[in-house]
Amino acid sequence: METVMEKSGHLNLGIPGIMCMGAFGGCWGVSVYMSAIGDGTPVGFFLVLTALLFSALVSSFGALIYAFLTVTLRANQNVTGLALTTFGVGFMKFFGTRINSDYLIRAHKSFKNLFTFSDKLGSFGEIFFSHGVMVYLSIFLALFVWYYLFKTRKGLQLRAIGENPATADAAGINVTKFKYLSTIIGGGISAIGGMVYIVTTAGCVWNHEGLSGVGWLAVALVIFCMWHPLSAIWGSIFFGALMILYLRLIIPFIPTQLYKILPYLVTVIVLVISSMRNNKEKQPPASLGLPYFREDR
Repeated sequence: METVMEKSGHLNLGIPGIMCMGAFGGCWGVSVYMSAIGDGTPVGFFLVLTALLFSALVSSFGALIYAFLTVTLRANQNVTGLALTTFGVGFMKFFGTRINSDYLIRAHKSFKNLFTFSDKLGSFGEIFFSHGVMVYLSIFLALFVWYYLFKTRKGLQLRAIGENPATADAAGINVTKFKYLSTIIGGGISAIGGMVYIVTTAGCVWNHEGLSGVGWLAVALVIFCMWHPLSAIWGSIFFGALMILYLRLIIPFIPTQLYKILPYLVTVIVLVISSMRNNKEKQPPASLGLPYFREDR
């Protein structure tokens, strides 16, 4: 969803902080649901839905702060994003450790296993049906964002704002509304990844350092995929493979930290190559990172 924000002309470097807030919100939702049912068996659908709603609501508050500062007050987007990242990490460290980890451990299976029949399908089921519910949800979101950006009138207007907000404003498009909605909705949805990281990858253990790294990886992924939602699907798989390469390919005298910088290194290489090709379709939105002053039209 960082792609949606950047298509509207906003470079949100606060994504790591928003993901931290989303992690707290989602785990808070899990805690609320698990405490409500007591010793009962959680219903996977309602548990996941509650976690998603709480995660989106809490992180949308952080995205709203960013939108108000950068859209209404026209603050520097880079500085505001970095400040939001610092705020989000501190927010998660302060509130996150107060959540009952036993609730998260009990909810772990609801996120890890969506298709219980995957074991009966052999290798085919292991490859396509053995992943957590959020994997399939993320693919659906990528397809939906692609359709919205490139197949709808609203998507065309959003991309027009990212390229030239003054021209879009002159055409009668409400630039402020689009920027606010894309920032708040995009931030709210992208932050769900923070909750998924804590509940699944981190094994229900709070790890703000690892989560911050994942947040920067999300920003790098948008650049690597050239701001195209469909490319983000295979790009995510490729980045994930690079992140766990040190577990599969062990070379003596090479520390694991060098493996973990591979996604960022690949992003830099792709960015250099795309800049040399000078292809407009492979370039970021023209107004990315620039505040819009209507009085300058």
